[in-house]
Amino acid sequence: MALKQSLQQRLLQKLSPQQIQLMKMLQLPTVELEKRIKEELEINPALDEGEEQVSEDEFTEEADDKRDDFNFQDYTNDETPSYKTQSNNFSKGQEEHQKPLSFGDSLSERLLKQIDLKIKNENQKKIAEHIIGNLDESGYLRRELFNIVDDLAFSQNIFADEEELEQILAEVQDLEPHGVGARDLKECLLIQLRKKNKTIAIKTAEVILEKCFESFTKKHYSKISKKLDINNDAIKDAIAEIVKLNPKPGNSLIDSQSDIQQITPDFTLIDNDGILSVELNQRNSPQLRVSNDYIEMIKGFQQGAKNKRDKDAILFIKQKVDAAKWFIDAVKQRQNTLLITMKAIISFQKEFFLSGDEKKLKPMILKDIASIVSMDISTISRVANSKHVSTPYGIFSLKYFFSESLTTDSGEEVSTREVKTILNEAINKEDKSKPLTDEKLASLLKEKGYLIARRTVAKYREQLNIPVARLRKELL
Repeated sequence: MALKQSLQQRLLQKLSPQQIQLMKMLQLPTVELEKRIKEELEINPALDEGEEQVSEDEFTEEADDKRDDFNFQDYTNDETPSYKTQSNNFSKGQEEHQKPLSFGDSLSERLLKQIDLKIKNENQKKIAEHIIGNLDESGYLRRELFNIVDDLAFSQNIFADEEELEQILAEVQDLEPHGVGARDLKECLLIQLRKKNKTIAIKTAEVILEKCFESFTKKHYSKISKKLDINNDAIKDAIAEIVKLNPKPGNSLIDSQSDIQQITPDFTLIDNDGILSVELNQRNSPQLRVSNDYIEMIKGFQQGAKNKRDKDAILFIKQKVDAAKWFIDAVKQRQNTLLITMKAIISFQKEFFLSGDEKKLKPMILKDIASIVSMDISTISRVANSKHVSTPYGIFSLKYFFSESLTTDSGEEVSTREVKTILNEAINKEDKSKPLTDEKLASLLKEKGYLIARRTVAKYREQLNIPVARLRKELL
């Protein structure tokens, strides 16, 4: 096959590094923006805090400096190509990630400290350490013991049988938090029950888990009653003890170390006698300007750069001031875009913001707002991401106001969120001894004029994190 050469023209759209950084900044919530501004102030000496000073069209000794009137070409004859003043240290599509800080001991470290005091035999201690190393983040041992026997033989030259491992595993299961080292949920719950005082309810709970675990998980209380010959009151007392147990004991340490996240609203909605207005939360975000020191340095080089060292200095200053100017513009553009988008959402969902009634939410998708503000859908998506608005009725995520539409039997379009609200209310009011099935819920919604199939009801129920009827059953 012969090789051929040809010229082709293609029209491609490529984002500059500045555009990529602007998009990232647009999706930052208020708290993260504050951190981003602080970082930029630290790394760019040409960026400073404070109000911009008013000036004439050019730099003069009599007038103050103005950033927008500044033009490097007026003061330098630098012919350095523009590509030398730009940098891109990130590969295509690469995101910046911050490493999370870790506080305190991990689950493994905590268990290893306990086993060090509990087991003195060095060989057995190594086996226990190996078992702890195989626990998952929830504290469960998912690897079979016969596989661990092989692992120890090949990796550490330790020879032990499954019976010895069972004994050492029992020592691990005796550690805190109680329930670690279990091989399944049943064993995990039983380990915790056996650490409690032996009341009648605790003993009954142990028997239920040991002999009727499958019936318990499926809430077949009649089968448990028949098999163990106990009444509903005894089952109810036992279940009350079981639900106090931790099904993921390894996560208890993680939960205790995690920071409580407080939501900081990005917008504040103000209702002044039916007139709605919105303010952007600029909490700790300082006003930014180009550093006066760097502007003075430019004036110093105004006399002319004669050698390479002077030109290198001018190039450095140019990079820093250009970066500062871009960052200031990016912050202002972010604020403007957020305000325009939020005002469009408020206008679209005005009835909700005036009343706070969830049923008055209109069907709204990203395309609706994008068409109002004449922006791309991806831009609206970035604005809605991780943003919150404070209203007289509480704090809401911007994503909360977006939902698909559903047509009623009268032909009216309503928000699927309205249907979910009615569905949630119906389940909250149901007889817990006889919960409503998805089919009955569909019939109930049909009576109210919402024509949706049973599978759609199941989908909405799952989105609301509501289990199936069988698992909602309770003993009254």
